[in-house]
Amino acid sequence: MSICLGLRVQSHFYTQRPKTEWGSKSLHFGLEIRFIVPCEVARDFRKGRVRRIGVDVIRAERSEDDIHSTLRALQSRNRQPKRWLGQHYMVNEQVNSAMVQLVGIQPGDLILEIGPGTGSLTKFLVEAGAHIIAVEKDQDMAALVAERFAHTDQVEVVHEDFVKWSVSSQINEALEQRYRASTTLKRAKVIANLPFNITTQVVKKLLPLGNTFSHVVLLLQDEAAIRLVDASPDCNEYRPISLLVNFFSVPEYRFSVGRDSFFPQPRVDAGVVSFALKRTSEYPPVASPKAFFTLVNSAFTRKRKMLRNSLQHLHSSESVQSALSSVGLPETSRPDELTLDQFVALHNALTANCSSSI
Repeated sequence: MSICLGLRVQSHFYTQRPKTEWGSKSLHFGLEIRFIVPCEVARDFRKGRVRRIGVDVIRAERSEDDIHSTLRALQSRNRQPKRWLGQHYMVNEQVNSAMVQLVGIQPGDLILEIGPGTGSLTKFLVEAGAHIIAVEKDQDMAALVAERFAHTDQVEVVHEDFVKWSVSSQINEALEQRYRASTTLKRAKVIANLPFNITTQVVKKLLPLGNTFSHVVLLLQDEAAIRLVDASPDCNEYRPISLLVNFFSVPEYRFSVGRDSFFPQPRVDAGVVSFALKRTSEYPPVASPKAFFTLVNSAFTRKRKMLRNSLQHLHSSESVQSALSSVGLPETSRPDELTLDQFVALHNALTANCSSSI
């Protein structure tokens, strides 16, 4: 038996997930101790790359108790993880603990958990004193979690596909009922170990709800987590979702999670990202976010074409050129060259031109 410590320190820039370098030392005390230390993330906008600073992750071997607990939960329902649902269950309790700490839970907080699985993360939320609304698509897992936490009124299980669930109305109703007597306007928080195949759908659904949620903490595929945080036009993966994330929130990459922390083990590592959601009053100054993203999405349908061409079905080439010039951008600008602030300025200039021509 050993105390296994693995350190990873990143001090270089990268555009793809770096190769991992590990060191380890063993001491024979009949224990295994696992740690996770959140990292800071900085962005070099000039080069369009993400840099992780300092200690990123102390990787750990999976605890046999965690694995057996997950297997027992699955066997109690005679189930195996469903590949078509992207089910990979967390078997590293230190990851669950670290994620709950990131949410900053106060006793009585309303927490939305997406995909509770066997309830391993739910357990830590209950211990933190939260009231949890757990939305689970898999009927067997929904029943399992309901049974596991039947002894407490802190957990409400909803058997629904979150992508189709009316999250805004349901959570706002729960907030109103829970904090009706409160003198301050409270918001809920979100935490989830997401199936990698629904990341974009969930992010697009949650982040515009800053008046309902204050913080969102998601465990995602590591490369997707890095892309969401980096909003530099020079990034190879720069696209509308990059602008959406930073329009509606302040994202931060927290730490990475090795693939050996899951059962069954996926082919890629994961990463945890936190999003501090903006209220409507904190959005960039546009008259209509919907109209703004219509412009952005239209621009990126033909990413390498000049904006005066890619936006022709919305505005004339002359109008686009005039608007670009008025905000100090070249008339030959392409969508993957503009920052969020520059897109906002372009949108507002085009909107002003349309208003003045009426």
